[in-house]
This record gives sequence, structure tokens and C-alpha cells, in this order.
Amino acid sequence: MFRTKSVEQSIRDTDDPDSKLRKDLTARDLTIFGVAVVIGAGIFTLTARTAGTVAGPAVSLAFVFAAIACGLTALCYAEFASTVPVAGSAYTYAYATFGEVIAWIIGWDLILEFALAVSVVAKGWSQYLGELLGHQVTVELGSLRFDWGAVAIITIVGTLLATGTKLSSRVSAVAVAIKLGVIALVLVVGATYFKASNLSPYIPPPQPSEHAEGVRQSLFAWLTGSGGTAFGWFGLLSAASLVFFAFVGFDVVATTAEETRNPQRDVPRGLFGSLAIVTVLYVAVSLILTGMVSYTELQGENATLATAFAIHGDTWVKNIISIGAIAGLSTVVMVMYLGQTRILFAMSRDGLLPRSLARTGEHGTPVRLTVLVGVVCALLAGFVDFGTLEEMVNIGTLVAFVMVAVGVPILRRTRPDLPRGFRVPLVPLIPILAAIACLWLMLNLSIETWLRFVIWMALGMVVYFAYGRGHSMLRRQPVDRAPAENDQPVADGTPVS
Repeated sequence: MFRTKSVEQSIRDTDDPDSKLRKDLTARDLTIFGVAVVIGAGIFTLTARTAGTVAGPAVSLAFVFAAIACGLTALCYAEFASTVPVAGSAYTYAYATFGEVIAWIIGWDLILEFALAVSVVAKGWSQYLGELLGHQVTVELGSLRFDWGAVAIITIVGTLLATGTKLSSRVSAVAVAIKLGVIALVLVVGATYFKASNLSPYIPPPQPSEHAEGVRQSLFAWLTGSGGTAFGWFGLLSAASLVFFAFVGFDVVATTAEETRNPQRDVPRGLFGSLAIVTVLYVAVSLILTGMVSYTELQGENATLATAFAIHGDTWVKNIISIGAIAGLSTVVMVMYLGQTRILFAMSRDGLLPRSLARTGEHGTPVRLTVLVGVVCALLAGFVDFGTLEEMVNIGTLVAFVMVAVGVPILRRTRPDLPRGFRVPLVPLIPILAAIACLWLMLNLSIETWLRFVIWMALGMVVYFAYGRGHSMLRRQPVDRAPAENDQPVADGTPVS
């Protein structure tokens, strides 16, 4: 179960004609994907709510802290993606570092993350569509409510992804341009109401905050018996944990490494380029927002960016923000959907799931998987009310982040011979800091989320022993020989004598 799959074997598998992905993507495409998946409705809602209830004007600094944590993790992803340019992201990296059973756990974890993310974001897209149209986009089917808006966006996105990754990138570029235009308009109009006095005090004095009881409280609060604190430095740190999730999804860039023309160069550029762009946008929007109105006027769970404009009488901005949110969430659904299919593709090609799912069509995409994911996510988004299940996306992401961070120094020690297009500086310090940052954020998730995650993982182990372990392609292959002393590694990572 702990036998690793060599990097050389992973790269050889990409040449299988029945499951070969087309290499169409450039650094620009990857940057667009990164911005597309990170900039969603959160910039219009999460920023205002966090400023009003947790951090005050210091929400802009909270975004900087969260970006630092993401940047540490991005360094680790960049090294792995340039060393193992294969679909599957954290799953593939874990297979090469920790062995099959750990790879399965990460893959099963990522299935949960992406499936819920696609479904939850699709429902958010549907809500904004309803606001723009002026009527609900759900219908009553007996005792069930059917969200046709969510199903519609998943169907459209699935069709685009089945047609080709390059086409999906072009559509994403258009949608990204629309939402960046909306954000630019918000910044320009908001700047006319900016008052520096609204930013003082930048870090408001701490206040006691009511926290959830029982399984709804955070694991950290339960372990320490501490109460919640809003504002002040503890509030700022809590806000950093909260807004971190506005960055969730940038790692999807790494799942497209196998479809990138020059992954050693372009994947790191795509990761860091998208992360830099979204950080600047988040900080700029949060500064304008808290400069427009006092943070005390943003208190309440329903506060959004539109709230600040409504205070100044600019209610027309609400429709503009809805357009930006629809464009933003469209691309989030698309890139998360893409990530889900590529994770399942990698697991199917390895035999841990049925290999027939890994076959690619005439457009060089896994059409069967794309249809399967679309059907499952459409059913979830169309009929399920998720509620607190959204936190499951967060814990799934963070577990993958921790494993990738820990895997960097391990692969450095076990395979120092591998060519690395990008190398994390200060190893093992940087990976350790990345893992600690992610573990801290995990501690701030609710006990309820942890319990659900444990149940999902237990179900995954049942599936592994019932199917995956017996059908694993690695179990049917002889052990790869260790690279000989006179082997010269080439650019794609395959040693040649």
C-alpha cells in the first residue's frame, strides 16, 4: 500500500494514446485560470462581512496575511508541478512521495473538495442570476426544490470542457475580463467617496464575540476552552483564517500541468502570476470599501460591497455587482469542474478507479469523466441545500496543502537526481512554515466539519480496499529500477542511459 509510483512511470503514462491529454496551454492561460477560479463572488461579499464583524479596516491586512500563507504553499506546488508535470496535482505528488494509500486518501479528499465546490458555487451563480432577472430560478417539484439555474451553468460549462481545454481558456478569458471591468468600476466609483478618517482606528479595539457551542464551535476553541474575540489583533488573525478561503482554488493551476506546453516554466508563472493579481485586487477593494463607510455600518451577516454604495445612494451599483458576480462565478465553476475531472482522470489512469473513465476523445479531453462529473454535480446543485457543508471544501483543500508542503523535502531527499524547473528556497523551512500555516487554519474549522470529514475518509478507505487496491496498475507492474549512476535525466524527467 505504501509503494510509490516513480516520477518516470508517471511521465511515461502520459504517452498512452488512449488517455493522452492535449498540450495546448501557456503561462497566460494558466494565469487566467488562476484568476478565474479565485476571483468570484467572495470579493463582493466576504470582504464587507469580514470588515464589519471581525477585523474592521484591517481586513486589507488580513488579505495580505492570507496571501503570504497561500504564497508559501504555491512555492511547494510550483516545485512539484515543474518536477512531475502530470495531471492530478496533490494526488500525483503524494503517489510519488508517500505511496499509493496516501495518494488515494488525498485523491478521495480532492474529489470531495471539487465536487462540493462546483455544486455550491453553481448555486451561488443561480442566486445572482435570480437577482438580476428579478425572480427565483427554482421550481417546486412536489416536496423537492429544483434549482434550474445551477443545473444550467454546470451543463454549459461541462459542454465547453468536453469540447477542449483551450476553448475553455478562451471563454474564461472573456469572463475574467468582464469581472475585472466590474471590479475596476467599483474601485473608481468607490474612490469618489473615500475618506481616510474611516480607516481610523485601522485595528479597532478588541470586543468579545459570541461563538458557536457544541459541534459548531471551532476545534481550536474546543481544545482550549477559549471564547471568540472580534477586532483587535486576535480578530485580525481570525480574519486572516476567514479570508484565506477567498484564495482557495489557485492550486487548480497545478492540475493542468500535463496539458501545458512548457510546464517547468509556465506552471510556476501561472501560480505566482494569478496569486499576485488577486492579492492586489483583494487589498484594493477592501481599502476602498472601508474608506467609503465606517466598518460599523457593515456589521451584519448580509453586508456586501453593494451595502456601502447603497449607504451613499448608489443603488444602481447592485446590478453591476450582480453582473460581475455572475461572470466571476461562471469561471469558478469552470475551473473547479476542470480540476475535478483531472483528479479523477489521474486516479482512473492508475487503476484506482475504472480505467475506462480515463479514455480521451477526439478533442483530447476525458469526455466520459466530464459527463459523469456534470451529472453528479448537477444533481447535487439542483436538489441539495448545502448549508454548513461549504466548510468541507475548506478542510479538503487544506489537507491537500499540508501534504504537498510536507512532500517537497521528502522528494528532495529520496530523489535528488530529478530535474526541477523550479526549486523552493530555504528547504525545509518554507515547506514547514506552509504546513504550519495550513494546520492553524484547519484548527479554526468547526468540530462538525471535522466529523463529516472523518466519515468521508472512512468511506474512501472502504472503496479503496473494495476496488482500488485490487485494480491498481502499480500492483501489476514490476518495481522500477533505481536510476543508474550513468543515467542522465532529460528535461521531461525520464532518465536515459
